[in-house]
Amino acid sequence: MTALTEFERLEAQGSWRETPEARLREVIVSVGEATLTLSDPKSERPLSHWSLPAVIRLNPGKQPAVYSPNPDGPDETLEIDDPLMIEAIERVQRAIASRRAHPGRLRGGLTLLAALLMAAAAVVWLPDALTRHAARIAPPAQAHAIGKAILADITRSTGAVCERSSGRAVLDWISPKLIADEAEIHVVPAPVNGARRLPGQVYVLGNDMLLTAPGPEAAAGHLIAAQMAVPDRVLLLDALEYAGTGAVLQLLTLGTLPQDALRGYGEQLLRRPAPAPQDERLLEAFERKGISSTPYARSLDPTGTSVMELIEADPFRDAPPPQPLLNDQQWLALQQICAG
Repeated sequence: MTALTEFERLEAQGSWRETPEARLREVIVSVGEATLTLSDPKSERPLSHWSLPAVIRLNPGKQPAVYSPNPDGPDETLEIDDPLMIEAIERVQRAIASRRAHPGRLRGGLTLLAALLMAAAAVVWLPDALTRHAARIAPPAQAHAIGKAILADITRSTGAVCERSSGRAVLDWISPKLIADEAEIHVVPAPVNGARRLPGQVYVLGNDMLLTAPGPEAAAGHLIAAQMAVPDRVLLLDALEYAGTGAVLQLLTLGTLPQDALRGYGEQLLRRPAPAPQDERLLEAFERKGISSTPYARSLDPTGTSVMELIEADPFRDAPPPQPLLNDQQWLALQQICAG
């Protein structure tokens, strides 16, 4: 099917269920010449191949689109909410149906259709596919450099990162315990609406979370929530979409973004509401880390009305955690990280 070769590099995220009883699993959906390939996003190992002519949509007109490769019984299903991928599948299937309905169509008509689809792919889908590809293959060092560039842009509106040595030592000590070995936590003088996760395990915290709380638990809660709310690849993809196709091409060829590619992105990011994970997942994380969820909940809503589940289901509501997050000397040093 030479008319379908323009879709060979189109990719999107999807949720795949191998059997009706199986749990949804995140996959990368790739459009091939006449197939959909479902791959593991971590290992890139193919999990399933579907024939495009046999794929049916189970919920026409609804979002997310749900597909199955078996019209007689949807054993496998795939959910896609990417509008470009949904449109691509429908265009391909219309092309297949048209070819079947008119087997005597002139070769010139097919050639024209292929040319139009290829032009549409180049204009509409190719930039998106390049950006997604760049986000997917970016090594940790590259993602970290992009995160630091966003942090630098954020400091244009918040003020420079606070680097008092005693407070910096506390952050370096608590980062691997609270988040991950490679995580970096930075404090800025102005509020950032809690904490923000940037690509490459870079985190930014407003100094207000340290000065207005009775202890470190509220700030720790915001950092944990920031870590769990959005995967690193999604953060990177959002930043690259802002940078634009030209910047992404330079990243793919030279390994770095243009100097001003992310100018203004940090300020735009701070204007958005801070994303948060589901309360159930967050409470499990608090319990694993030995942190009370109530200080975090009260920092979101001092009245407790909108965060009652986080307060009532606090894993340490009836007894304190086995060990304090920081001792008094460490907490004082962290509170003074922006002092001089």
